[in-house]
Amino acid sequence: MGKIEGVRIQNFGPLRDIVMGKTLSNQKNAALNNVTVIIGPSGNGKSTLADAFGFLADCLELGVEAACDAKNRGGLMQIRSQGIAEPVKFELYYRESSKTRPITYELEIDEDPMGRPYVKQERLRQRVEKRGWPLSFLFLQNGKGYAYEGKEGGADDSGRSVNGEKVEVELTDIRKLGIVTLGAMKQYERIERFLNFLKSWYLCYFSPDAARTLQTAAPQPYLNRTGSNINNVAQYMYRENKKEFMKVLKDIQTKLPGIEKIEPVKFENGQMMLKFWEQGFQNAFYSPKMSDGTLKLFAYYLLLHESNPRQLVFIEEPENGLYHQYLKWLADEMIKSVGTGFSKQLFVTTHSPFFVNALNPENVWVLTKGEDGFSTVRRASEYEFVKELSEEGVPLGDMWYSKYFG
Repeated sequence: MGKIEGVRIQNFGPLRDIVMGKTLSNQKNAALNNVTVIIGPSGNGKSTLADAFGFLADCLELGVEAACDAKNRGGLMQIRSQGIAEPVKFELYYRESSKTRPITYELEIDEDPMGRPYVKQERLRQRVEKRGWPLSFLFLQNGKGYAYEGKEGGADDSGRSVNGEKVEVELTDIRKLGIVTLGAMKQYERIERFLNFLKSWYLCYFSPDAARTLQTAAPQPYLNRTGSNINNVAQYMYRENKKEFMKVLKDIQTKLPGIEKIEPVKFENGQMMLKFWEQGFQNAFYSPKMSDGTLKLFAYYLLLHESNPRQLVFIEEPENGLYHQYLKWLADEMIKSVGTGFSKQLFVTTHSPFFVNALNPENVWVLTKGEDGFSTVRRASEYEFVKELSEEGVPLGDMWYSKYFG
């Protein structure tokens, strides 16, 4: 359980300093909703924002140095904003539930004298009951600092212990995140829970060609980034709970235009493939023969029906390859899927006004690039004209890229 109520990213490409939602340094801002959609013209930083989330996920899995080189990022020098010598910085404002106190995670990544990326500073803070400023229960500078065991305790900004069990810490590898090392130890309960939240992130960019790939028989609980293991996920769902899986397929088939029935077919080698019965055809089609749009829609709906959902899902440009009429239905299904609780959160980048038309202005953020080349972000509801036009019944997508959104 848990979700991000706010994020601040500094010195990451064109994202010189952007704030979305409520953060420790921006307490007056409204928290992010469970669906956050980012719009803006090409080249304004939407893909960079998605990659910033992906970079954090790669830092967990690969370490900081490898993450800087992964996915053609070109190292920290290429990641860092041009002309800026300061570290790349992240601030995540996270809450496990409506009844828990918020946690702030701060991370700074810089280069050593040899030009190698390392973790310059890392901190986790949590507000204490009936106290003002949050206390740090993890604080590391250049791999040295302290952490607090258990569920309570922390130190103020001077390092003075207020309560709890403080443990001095020194990491052997400053190119790995401290939360990865300490989160593997049971005594650091809060670090462990936050680490598990970050590990549950999922960034997807479904590719119909990848989804047509025939994989070996190997049940897998989650779709990968491109959806190439879609049949493996079907195999897993079928194995774990056949009745529930058939119920999911029945629900999805009602949302796929022209599809009358979806049926799993299991082969002798244990492999499974999906069979689609399309209106107007006597014989069914296996998934590799289905159209790009049908495969993409099916993959998105399957993602939204996960029995044990990833807590944060970032989807890039879901409109690619889809007929515009289907996008409102997809957006409606996303909003329905995440609900209002703390079990799932969606971030989406899009170029489609048809997708945006289904959304509330509170869910939409507009990225624009200034004359200095750096991007700024603003909630659509903060534009004065949006409320007026919305009250007149003008959909948000129809306002998009008008003279007002310049």
